[in-house]
Amino acid sequence: MDGFDVPVIDLSQAPGERTAWDKPPAYVILWALIELLFVTNPLQISSRVRVKFLRAFGAKIGDGVTFRPRTRVKFPWKLQVGHGSWIGEGVWIHNQDFVRIGHDVVVSQETFITTGSHAHRKDMALVTAPVDISDGTWITTRCIVLGGSFLGKSTLVTPMSLVKGRYPDNAILSGNPATKTGDRFSMDQNSND
Repeated sequence: MDGFDVPVIDLSQAPGERTAWDKPPAYVILWALIELLFVTNPLQISSRVRVKFLRAFGAKIGDGVTFRPRTRVKFPWKLQVGHGSWIGEGVWIHNQDFVRIGHDVVVSQETFITTGSHAHRKDMALVTAPVDISDGTWITTRCIVLGGSFLGKSTLVTPMSLVKGRYPDNAILSGNPATKTGDRFSMDQNSND
């Protein structure tokens, strides 16, 4: 636009991300070391070891949950995972706000769940919103789930989709942004594919 001087935000003046920590710096640093050694570690360390350390730092994780190698969890004290869920290899839960994952949920490889963004027109301050993933949902490979999203019961998100907003139960979601393209289950379903 002519005559409009587009502003530039001085990032040196931006409020820091520590506003989301909710814990003393030493605790956050200790978690970062534990995460690197026992959670993100690409070696085939037992899923039970990952879950044990996540619980020790405040995550609420149900029975029979599988955490595969190379997973990352920013703040375990802001994470809840229900019984029997599977968290795939390379999943990154960047939870500066609360993330709730229901029971029997699959979050497949390389998916990124983030609860944070920035006040991009003001001062780049951290802005967060929780993520709620309902029971039975399957988020397939390399999806992105943004803060403020709610996925209804038994939703299926197809590969590389961007989830942003609220979605109903039983939906198949595809695209960027993800939109409902069908129903996962139907009353007259004859196949198990």
